[in-house]
Amino acid sequence: LVVCAISGGGSALFCQPRPPLTLQDLANTNKALLASGMTIQEINVIRKRLETGKGGYLAAAAFPATVLTLVLSDVIGDPLDLIASGPTVPDNSDWEQAWTLIQKYGLANGKHGGLPDAVVELMKHGMSGKLEDTPSKNDPIFITNRSNGNPLCETLLVGNNEKAVTAAAETAKELGYNTVILGTTIEGEAKHIAGMYTSLARQLRDGTSSPFAITQLPAAIIAGGETTVTLPSDNHGKGGRNQELGLAAGLQMRKIGLRNVVLASVGTDGTDGPTDAAGVIVDGGTLDRIEADHPQSTGEDALERHDAYSFFSSVPSSDIGPLVKTGPTGTNVADVCITLIK
Repeated sequence: LVVCAISGGGSALFCQPRPPLTLQDLANTNKALLASGMTIQEINVIRKRLETGKGGYLAAAAFPATVLTLVLSDVIGDPLDLIASGPTVPDNSDWEQAWTLIQKYGLANGKHGGLPDAVVELMKHGMSGKLEDTPSKNDPIFITNRSNGNPLCETLLVGNNEKAVTAAAETAKELGYNTVILGTTIEGEAKHIAGMYTSLARQLRDGTSSPFAITQLPAAIIAGGETTVTLPSDNHGKGGRNQELGLAAGLQMRKIGLRNVVLASVGTDGTDGPTDAAGVIVDGGTLDRIEADHPQSTGEDALERHDAYSFFSSVPSSDIGPLVKTGPTGTNVADVCITLIK
């Protein structure tokens, strides 16, 4: 019996390059994939073809032992073949899908820094049938054990974004808020999703007398998922998707004069992008307060440069700033965004 504990972040931690690729090839590939604006689901379709442990290959290495996998999901919709790139479950994707994604995002011709030549060459070999693909559901690895009728590989989902969002909603209700869960599959460009959240907050503030309002004040609007940030190839800003969402929301709140509204967007793993912050908390006056102390820096410029971390961290260390710093939480079930409206 082999017991595997799988969580978000497993794709980065469980990493063995497929020959002749090197670890540097994988690092450069990951940088290009993240900058392209791909969803994590799309990224993992490509990752599985470049390594020897992902996409069911760990189960293949354990065969014919029984494999029990316990999963904490950080992927929207909890697709088991994409969480940590599915090392112990059948792969539902193939070489053709991976190559289609590479072409869709222009990664074979240098866009977003491009993919290493060795990676492009390996993908072409896979497309031509020269390389074996990942194990599918029809592979002997995933058949039922004939001696006892039990599957050789079994997977249990022990935690996901829905559980985190539900816990937040229950707490908000206990604190007296009329609580609504928008969903746990929120995707899209971070700054665009920020606009949706602030528009909902404005509608609730101005229109709760409507018999069709989604709830009444005070309200808590809670959502989960994972947004993306599409970066230019020459980007030098620092931040993460939650910080960019918070910055865009702060700008929109200021623009429409939205007060008595607070938005928090955080990553449940305690890390947002390449920073030491999990996310950010903003209200309609956050940007004004920062700009008053640092007139040379504006929220608009920071958003354009994708430099939310630098902007928010300019608050003196003696003050309580907008950045949320929890340190690594040891788990990862994607992101949670909470909007409170009085």
